Amino acid sequence: MTAATDKKASIALIGECMIEIQQHANGTLVQGFAGDTLNTAVYMARLTPVHGHEVQYVTALGDNDRFSQAMLAQWQAEGIACDFVRRLPGKLPGLYNIDVDANGERSFTYWRGESAARQLLEGDAFDPQLESLLSFDYLYLSGISLAILPDASRHKLLAWLVRARAHGARVCFDNNYRPRLWRDAAQARHWYEQVLRITDIALLTYEDECMLWGDSNVEQVFARCRDLAIGEVVLKRGHEPCLVETSAGRQSIAAIAVEPHLVIDTTAAGDSFSAGYLAARLQGGCTPADCATLGHRIASTVIQYRGGLIPRDAMPEIGTGD
Repeated sequence: MTAATDKKASIALIGECMIEIQQHANGTLVQGFAGDTLNTAVYMARLTPVHGHEVQYVTALGDNDRFSQAMLAQWQAEGIACDFVRRLPGKLPGLYNIDVDANGERSFTYWRGESAARQLLEGDAFDPQLESLLSFDYLYLSGISLAILPDASRHKLLAWLVRARAHGARVCFDNNYRPRLWRDAAQARHWYEQVLRITDIALLTYEDECMLWGDSNVEQVFARCRDLAIGEVVLKRGHEPCLVETSAGRQSIAAIAVEPHLVIDTTAAGDSFSAGYLAARLQGGCTPADCATLGHRIASTVIQYRGGLIPRDAMPEIGTGD
């Protein structure tokens, strides 16, 4: 167990927020804003009154369009700090559409090729902000954060993460593998391996691991992570227990059962689990089982609502002892 501390922990989440369009059963189209790392940032920020961590979102937006302005206003209203949001003249956020089937499973269509977030690390104008981020306790990114960047920016991101770790930051990586964002699986595996070698906490969805690496059992996942010297591995398995492996061994933490008829939309289930897990992790004094239990609690609520972000008043009550 990690000793609790009075120091306010800080985390910076790096990625992309997009305009979200979803169609309701009556045919109405509803616009929102979401994205994997942004979903995690929102749910972490909503836990801030309990756990007291600082949540910063790191991305790029346009400089004068109404979508970018509305995104910033929404994030700030959620308690997310936006000191590291780069504004790019003439650029726009990406857009995606969600289709949800009768079982709550979703499919996506994307328009993101020219999104501002792809240019987050281009040139040297953002370098001073990167230097400031070296003081953060935790840095979080996902496979999507990596996939949307050109190769030069990926190299720059990796080099910066190495420096951040040397300054004491802990790197958290959520695999979130989306095949359509990569040329092929081999390209994705190459870049994932580079990031995983400098990852301290890996939050991995088992289904995505199987799709990317061809795994057929959990032992293959954990063996690869041990080879890559990852200190803390969290394997998310939907409604099945998640598995957490550290130097102290492996634990299985049961998911919270949700009646099938209550499962409306699994969008952001994994993102919200990661938020709960890391919120407890940042708090200090929490075991991996404590962290996973909070992750399950948040995710089991999120899947009972449509869209990546549920209403704030639908969040479960989280006490300081949870």
